[in-house]
Amino acid sequence: MIHNFRDLDVWKKSMALASAIYSVTRSFPQYEAYGLCSQMQRAATSIPSNIAEGSGRFSDKELSHFLNISLGSAYELETELLVAFNAQYLSQEQCDEMRQQIVEIQKMLYALIRKYNV
Repeated sequence: MIHNFRDLDVWKKSMALASAIYSVTRSFPQYEAYGLCSQMQRAATSIPSNIAEGSGRFSDKELSHFLNISLGSAYELETELLVAFNAQYLSQEQCDEMRQQIVEIQKMLYALIRKYNV
């Protein structure tokens, strides 16, 4: 069990990514406010939120479960990012930069899941 999620690099990186997603979605068309913007924001927020929730659980199995949810949210966000790029809401540079952050977070989550998977 992780006692202080705030010390985890993956939590810090996912918090930074969530902030970046909120920032970039502000420039999306207004008609996407309750569509793609909302989905991306919820997926981005879900990553650090589930890391935090899992860290407060009493068993490695429970922690692993919440880390898996975070990982799923990271894959969801990656897909939504590509949808936003295909809709031309993001530049190639923005998409590549955020996708690189997501992939790094995915790798870090995989490593933690392997460590705590029982």
